[in-house]
Parts: sequence; structure tokens; C-alpha cells
Amino acid sequence: MTVTGTGNAPDVVDVVALGESMVTFLPSRPGRLADVPAFHRSIGGAESNVACALAAAGHTTRWVSRVGADGFGDHLVEAIGAYGVDVSYVRRDPDRPTGVYFRTAGDRAGDTHEVAYYRAGSAASAMSPAGVDLDAVRAGRVLHLSGITAALSPDCLALMRELTAPRLGRPLISFDVNHRPGLWGEAYGPEVLLDLARGADIVFVGEDEAEEAWGITGGPAAVRRALPEPEVLVVKQGGSGAVAFLRPAAGDRAAGAARAGADGTPPSPGCDHTPRPAATAPALKVDVVATTGAGDAFAAGFLSATLRGLPLTARLRHGHLAAAATLTTPGDLAAPPPRPLADRLAALDDPAWGRLRLGPGWTDADAEAAEEARTP
Repeated sequence: MTVTGTGNAPDVVDVVALGESMVTFLPSRPGRLADVPAFHRSIGGAESNVACALAAAGHTTRWVSRVGADGFGDHLVEAIGAYGVDVSYVRRDPDRPTGVYFRTAGDRAGDTHEVAYYRAGSAASAMSPAGVDLDAVRAGRVLHLSGITAALSPDCLALMRELTAPRLGRPLISFDVNHRPGLWGEAYGPEVLLDLARGADIVFVGEDEAEEAWGITGGPAAVRRALPEPEVLVVKQGGSGAVAFLRPAAGDRAAGAARAGADGTPPSPGCDHTPRPAATAPALKVDVVATTGAGDAFAAGFLSATLRGLPLTARLRHGHLAAAATLTTPGDLAAPPPRPLADRLAALDDPAWGRLRLGPGWTDADAEAAEEARTP
């Protein structure tokens, strides 16, 4: 899929990202939250992470949100704006605070990982269709959203439904499912996420996430059967890699319908209509420092390659490379690899890609040094 947009129309950017960002407190050393003596302030938010990473990669981006009229809100706006992100449509709330959270240094998937969120009643939870500038939100070639926003409040859910509804001339909708069970106070959360995903053009979801949220087992093909609507579906498989499905062209769908029979009866048992990935990309070997933010970085890398019109396999590889940059740093955000370096690594043949191993500091290396990082 090639992204088209409104070109150089006034106030149009490559990517608009809408969602809550919070001030993040990272521990000064490993251990339980109860034992950590001090924390370092940072920023974190699924959508703003994507906006910052894309801006650092050379794209024009805008972050739309709501923060408190407080010092933490000042910090978020200044820090995100420092990446080159347009923050002029972030609204300040005099009555609600900016959200914050604390986390431990361990892997999110580990038993010892702790996160303490202080976001209930935050300024961002007051976002609504009437409370944001919808023209500014839609003034991008891509609009990036996540399922986290839908869980913040009924007003936020109404905003998400408005933005993912069919609409003539809407931007390309990118949606990261980001299932967070702890944020949903009602059991209908997974149903909402599935409905929102069906209204998007590009969807990112983990295979394990699809099983947890929707009870889908059977691999990426089963996820695609449950989500046939998005033009591009990316199923992430953790350490195994990622696969991408493309929606068939209208002619292909018509041919499939004809094979199924004019009356809609299923095809004969001998016909295999299992969804087939259009592209696959194995995960890289990475010396992991921290995993938080890696999914956002993957989405940013994939979207950057999409904006550049690169082939689907290259988009997946650029997602892996962007994720590797974040995996090898302690915070939620990391500088993406320089474009020449990323392009050279993404173009490696399959055996060389499989031998590549990346560790802390790899994005500072030039292309020649990165080539030497390949294991024998």
C-alpha cells in the first residue's frame, strides 16, 4: 500500500498521533518499587512515542492530546516538542492533572515487573469529539491511534469511534491494538478493540495479544480470519518475528466469491483458503536492556517505511530495526537508527539478516561497523 494524502496543503503533516502521554519515572537501580531510592524523569505514551520516533526519523508529525495545566504537563509539551513534533494542538486542562507512572527496571513480561499508574481522572481522559480540533487531527497523511485511548473514558471511546468511522477523504488510519486489561473497567473492552481495528487501514497486534483479548489461537492466519477488513494487518510474534497480510484487490475478492459459489456456499473441501501472509520478517537477535516502548518503535519504523513507499518486507524489517533501537536503551524512547544505516541493514539478504546481532549503542555505529556486528 502506498500512502496518498493532501500533499502540501496547509497544516498537513505526515503523521498525526492522538493519545495520552504521561511523565514516566524510571528507577535508578533494579529492584522492587518499594526498594528503589530514586527515579529519573522521562516521558512515555504509546502514540507520542510513535510521533517522536517518526519526527526523529525525518517525518513531519503532530501530537494531539490533553494535559494538565501543571508542571508535568509543561514537561510533556516541551519534551515532545523538542523532538520536532508539532504540539500546538495539545490542550491544557485547568481542572485535571497530567498522568504519571512509575515502573521497575525488569522486563514487562517478567514476574518481578511492576508498574504503578496515576492516570485516573487525568486531563487526557477528558478528550472527546467536541474537545479536540478534529480538522487538525485529520490533517495528516496517516492518523495513528491505539486501543489505550478507548479505555480511558466514555468520551475518549466516542472520539475513537468518530475517528475510525468511514469518512470520505479521511487519512490512512493506523491502529495499534495495545490491549491493556487493567484499563478496562468493563468486560466489553476486547469487543471494542476488535470493532475499532475493523475500522482501521493498518492494524498492529501481537499474536499473544490476540489470544488474550479475543481468544484467538491458531497463529497469524487465525488472526487474519477474525480481522479481514484492514488493508494491512501486521501480526507480531515476539522473538519469532512478524508477518503482514494484505487485503486482496477487489478482483481477487470477486474471484474468491465466485469460487465459493453464487449462493454463498463454502468452497469444496479440497480448496485451501487459509489467509497467506504477504510478507514475513524474522526478529533480530538483540541484547535487550528494556522492552517498554518497543512495540511503539516497531509501529514507527513500519509507518516510516510505509510513508516512503518501501516494499512490505522492508517495512517489517524497518519495524524490527526501530524496535531494536528501543530494546537496547533503558527508556521508552530511543533515537532511531540513521536512515542510511537502517536502509542498508533492511536490504541484507536473508542469511545476513539472520546473523545480525545488535546491542546497546548500535545506532551510533556507521553502516560498515554495523556490518561487522553480524555474528559468524
